[in-house]
Amino acid sequence: MADTCGVSRRTIFRDLETLRAAGVPLAFDSNGQRFHIPETYFLAPTNLSSEEALSVMVLCHELGDGTGLPYYSSARRAATKLENSLPEHMKRQLREISSSVEIKLNPVHQPEGAQSAYQSLVDASGHRQNVRIKYRSIFDGEVIQTKLSPYKLLFSRHSWYVIGRSSIHRAVRTFKVNRIEQIETLEEPFEIPQNFQVDRFLRNAWHMIPEPGPDQHIIVRFDPLVAQNVAEVQWHKSQEIHWNEDGSIDFEVKVSGIREISWWILGYGSRAKVLQPESLKELIASHARKILENYDDPALSPADRGKGT
Repeated sequence: MADTCGVSRRTIFRDLETLRAAGVPLAFDSNGQRFHIPETYFLAPTNLSSEEALSVMVLCHELGDGTGLPYYSSARRAATKLENSLPEHMKRQLREISSSVEIKLNPVHQPEGAQSAYQSLVDASGHRQNVRIKYRSIFDGEVIQTKLSPYKLLFSRHSWYVIGRSSIHRAVRTFKVNRIEQIETLEEPFEIPQNFQVDRFLRNAWHMIPEPGPDQHIIVRFDPLVAQNVAEVQWHKSQEIHWNEDGSIDFEVKVSGIREISWWILGYGSRAKVLQPESLKELIASHARKILENYDDPALSPADRGKGT
């Protein structure tokens, strides 16, 4: 190898160590007196149709770097390798298709440290090791510290979440990775309970946070202006839509808790009215009163407020 490459033996051994440090497996064949990379290290070639190849590359080109999608960078590199192997006529076809397709996703802000926290959780979950985290809790209203057994990482609605047993809560909880301010991997192993399943844990949560107690049967009436917008989207696996004669809809759903869905309902403002349960009515009304307080100028008299001045 040194003779073929025109370098010293020391250089060859240094290059071999660089490959090993990069995670590339090297084996020495004593019979052939040569180093080689095992065939199992490389993926077997896959025969893709032109349509399959173009679809993969168009998606990777058009999703964009700022979307916060998991594994996007790696997928983009793979698509670039695939593109470089295409014949010229297919490259022209790819450029034509890409220019006629645009996919827009909401960009996600990734706080400093979120990527390292994510990677630490991936490693800890894969090796079944506990971690200790400092977490900015929205519900607790403070930064908490807890020992976490990271059972599963889940990507949903442009954010990473980790689900696992928390020592401070003495139960399985959901944590948003972006809110982890500090993480330390512990030399403590854990085991995932045999009966643990993500779907079973989430139950009928509106999104990611199931609340204790029985599921709530919720009915919300949306007025005609937004009814079609609500009806054409599958918001939850249990939802049912009932159309009324005036063009409004009654949106029925069973969810494990009311806090998450309350924020979604508030987003429709006066166009949404909770019909049941009473607990959700009271929660929405409480939020509405606090919104009014934010705009209540003490410098104005009641008469002025009524005039809209």
